[in-house]
Amino acid sequence: MKKLLILMLSLSLVLFFGVGNVQAEYDVELTIIGGAVGEEFETTVRAAEMYMEENPNVHVEVLDSPDSADERLSLYLSFFEAESPEVDVYQIDVIWPGELEDHFLDLYEYGAEEYVDMHFEHIVENNTNIDGELIAMPWFTDAGLLYYRKDLLDKYGLDVPETWAELEEYAGIILDGEREHNPDFEGFVWQGSAYEGLTTNVLEWFASNQGGTFISPEGVITVLNERNQEMLEMAAGWVGDISPAGITAFMEEDARAIWHDGNAAFMRNWPYAYSLSLETDAFEPEDFGVAPLPAGEDGEPAATLGGWNVAVSQYSEHPEEAADLAFFLAGWDVQKMRATDASLNPTIPELYEDEDVLEANPFMEELFDVFVNAVPRPSTVTGDNYSAASSIIYTEVHSVLTGEQDALTALEYMELELQDLTGFEIGQP
Repeated sequence: MKKLLILMLSLSLVLFFGVGNVQAEYDVELTIIGGAVGEEFETTVRAAEMYMEENPNVHVEVLDSPDSADERLSLYLSFFEAESPEVDVYQIDVIWPGELEDHFLDLYEYGAEEYVDMHFEHIVENNTNIDGELIAMPWFTDAGLLYYRKDLLDKYGLDVPETWAELEEYAGIILDGEREHNPDFEGFVWQGSAYEGLTTNVLEWFASNQGGTFISPEGVITVLNERNQEMLEMAAGWVGDISPAGITAFMEEDARAIWHDGNAAFMRNWPYAYSLSLETDAFEPEDFGVAPLPAGEDGEPAATLGGWNVAVSQYSEHPEEAADLAFFLAGWDVQKMRATDASLNPTIPELYEDEDVLEANPFMEELFDVFVNAVPRPSTVTGDNYSAASSIIYTEVHSVLTGEQDALTALEYMELELQDLTGFEIGQP
């Protein structure tokens, strides 16, 4: 909370002094707050500069935000509670449109019909509420991926793992060999901290092992079953073995830091880490690859649907200009720039055929089906309760990873808490 208050104070100071400096020079001052992971912030700044070149009467201020989606949501809610006009355009998670819809404009009232058809239909549907209002424009899409060291697989005569059991085995083999000369080496890094990122990892474990998606689209809670218990017990066994003991405090950038230093055989992360991996001196670009995540023994790979969108605040003093900015940010030129510069997956299908995008990110063509068929979190069926539901999931799972309780007990508590929260029935996937 202290960190959040300090961040809010710093943002207020930036806004106060920034607006004071530009009011005399520009007709309109807009502010966008967006992501900070990888090169999201830098590419958002470049996008703002692109917009200002075409609209010299508008000044766009880009504000930084926390890496953690949970902390970012708390920051947003503080602005909304105050009905603050200080932020015009918000970058919002794919799971937030239902929870935050009351604070954003219906973009159809500002001409969104001209733009929506170019985007993935399922993302537009995700961003549309039951009243047919478009809460946000697609900004970039995401899906969990497996990063692997090609050179180390070759060195130890191994293939890309297709199951979680294979990943565990192969990571152990490579770890044993590399630790002989590198005590900092790890087998597998991922996101184990108690936050939304852990929920995304767990969804991939459960769904890929035929254990369901926590809550079905029909509103049935499916967490308590042997397949999910099996996956939780396996993942808990990774902690302090093929994964560092501190994995239970890792978020995306913590995992990437170890991978980026050349100290991991495998990493679960989002596509943004691809372009950054090309920049490391720890291994050559040809020495790593990207693949679908593993599956359970009888399951299919599952990648959590991620991604972010741009929405316009109900409290903006310049709604028409802010909507125009949102449409520009979600457009072809900006999405192409962000794809080529930062491996941020476009929401425009045709960009997956663009030569420049594919030259920078060959995996986008190879894994196109992964992005199209990614598994959504149960945010639609839970609505306003999603954040609380996710908190239940990652809190109970985290207690298993840290050894505070066993997997079966955690799943039993998870089921009871989700039922108390939602009132949904209990069943099997």
